[in-house]
Amino acid sequence: MAIARAIVAKILDISKYHKFMFRDSKFISRSPDVMGGTTVFTNTRVPVQTLLDYLKAGESIDDFLDGFPTVTREQVIYFLEELGRAFFSVAA
Repeated sequence: MAIARAIVAKILDISKYHKFMFRDSKFISRSPDVMGGTTVFTNTRVPVQTLLDYLKAGESIDDFLDGFPTVTREQVIYFLEELGRAFFSVAA
């Protein structure tokens, strides 16, 4: 469990740079007209940082989705997979 927490902590540390890592897609977007250019889940005003804050606090993906019904599970999974890819590319 300690190793898993260490990996999550490292991913969350890398996630500070998510605004530089993700191109606009059908899942994640960034526009100066939406939330001042904050990276959000596409077609919402929900920053991806909010998901990371939930996870860091020990909340589940389901807890996050219950709190933000405009975000889909598909969007969350895409974001986390991209974050994981970024982590492993940096770690390699």
